[in-house]
Amino acid sequence: MSRAPISRRALVGAGLAASGSLLSTSTLAQPAVAKGLVEWRMVTSWPKNLPGPGLSAERLAQAIGRLSDGRLQVKVFAAGELVPALECFDAVAGGTAEMAHTASLYWAGKLPAAPLYTTAPFGLTPLEHLTWVDQAGGQGLWDRLYAPFGIKPFMAGNTGFSMAGWYRRELRGLDDLKGLKIRIVGLGGEVMRRLGATPVALPAGEVFPAMQSGIVDAAELLAPYSDLAVGLHRVTKLYYGPGFNKPNGTGEALVSLKAYDALPADLKAIVATACRDEHTTALATAEWNNAVSLATLKETHGVQVKSMPADVLAAGARIAEGLLSEIAAKDALSAEIITSYRTARARTGQWMRVTQGTFLAARDA
Repeated sequence: MSRAPISRRALVGAGLAASGSLLSTSTLAQPAVAKGLVEWRMVTSWPKNLPGPGLSAERLAQAIGRLSDGRLQVKVFAAGELVPALECFDAVAGGTAEMAHTASLYWAGKLPAAPLYTTAPFGLTPLEHLTWVDQAGGQGLWDRLYAPFGIKPFMAGNTGFSMAGWYRRELRGLDDLKGLKIRIVGLGGEVMRRLGATPVALPAGEVFPAMQSGIVDAAELLAPYSDLAVGLHRVTKLYYGPGFNKPNGTGEALVSLKAYDALPADLKAIVATACRDEHTTALATAEWNNAVSLATLKETHGVQVKSMPADVLAAGARIAEGLLSEIAAKDALSAEIITSYRTARARTGQWMRVTQGTFLAARDA
């Protein structure tokens, strides 16, 4: 049960009382909980400090500790340190951790509509996605989707628009996808399967060795900032875009509702504020570092940036739209989420075509 907000006078009084007992050995021996401190565990789906999402997890934990003056401390566990990379949802739902930093696209088998909260093929761009969740009803539907598992979701990071991935051989058209093994996750993996490829779901930390050893013929991870750090350019120089399969990269913070509801109101607000701030910080960081890293890949490492063949994009768009309809048919809540997502895409898309689309074409000319 939530407690009432603590008044400033009560906080000052508590601080004076605490300062007067600093030399008491009995007080020093008390556990952190007895002193009003809270300690959470955060599991992640990322290798430690992976540029992009790994750094988001670390910044988020640090921000919560800083904004709470140390009253809520979050210890970060990288993928595999406490639970495997793809078991973060279950870890929070089951009480192994109070918090996780991960991506909703991993939960398609559990919740068919969940991947949309990271991205959908030919779906919302980063700004459109933020608009949907924050202003157009997306957050309320997300809360309802995760509530049966005792989880409260927050946007908490964004890797920006993705690339379509690294390929060992050049793509000339749809026929070149047939039988191709590609590391890809989320709804984009199902689109690639229907295009003739063989999707292989691997956590981020296993992508480079799989590509290097030939387990996969191609790999889609994120965008230049993360991809450069992982070193995929050491395996192949063919880098394809646009990332039609993942035009957005929202990272999610999963918070145990039990742990969240036990917090006083001010700490709840701090968790929410820290997540929101990290989303903004991460997206700005991604946009700049993706631009810088792409230049480095091309100019220093000789990477060739290629465009996905037109027939692949056209076929992929048709398949993606059908896939959304299939998800909508799964259950009533999935149908609500798909309808909300499509409505947001149509409305923001009209505005972007009138403004950004026309403007960028004129600016480039």
